[in-house]
Amino acid sequence: MTAREGSLIGVLGGTFDPIHHGHLRVAEEVAEMAGLRELRFLPAGRPRLRETPEASPDHRLMMARIAIQGNPRFGLDAREIHRSGISYSVESLGEMKDELGPDSGLCFIIGADAFTRLAEWHRWRELFQLCHFVVVGRPGWTSAAHRPILPPVLEEACAHRWVPSAEDLDRASCGSIFVAPTTFLDISASVIRARIASGRSVRYLLPEAVIGYISANHLYSGGG
Repeated sequence: MTAREGSLIGVLGGTFDPIHHGHLRVAEEVAEMAGLRELRFLPAGRPRLRETPEASPDHRLMMARIAIQGNPRFGLDAREIHRSGISYSVESLGEMKDELGPDSGLCFIIGADAFTRLAEWHRWRELFQLCHFVVVGRPGWTSAAHRPILPPVLEEACAHRWVPSAEDLDRASCGSIFVAPTTFLDISASVIRARIASGRSVRYLLPEAVIGYISANHLYSGGG
């Protein structure tokens, strides 16, 4: 069921190295499902738990900007690109909450694989006071409609937070977890980079305009 359009704002973070149709389709479906007023793409500057992105922060920001053009509900948040040091989601979400007001509702969209590691994140327990979580399927995860298996400390923290419907997210400003049954597109940024490096086609894996930008700037091919 699609929720009515409400006051919730979605946040989709990632390295976007490069952004592709898997990111965009998930964002579109969650925005529709939860009735989001806006969905912000949040490119990571220097992630703590992932390898350093291959493309520069400015290139990744520009690719995201190009990819979301034309969708009035999508926006771009560059705060982590411009922030020095390691990117921490708790800081970015805290800043957004301060800017939007304490009653604002943020929905943090996260892959199931990343959610199972949430207890490794910086000040992770504070995130439940800042946002809802919308968990979506990722490559290697077999179910996009059931709860992921969590380590005990995280399972305990999440036990009373699961909600069965996207509409339930609009009943509070933070603290709930919803598993979104989105269309699963098994597209990997690492596979895209490898294909580009070997001179193979990446058409239909990411927007044509992003492919054009990658080509013009010699990204992922050893020349940029």
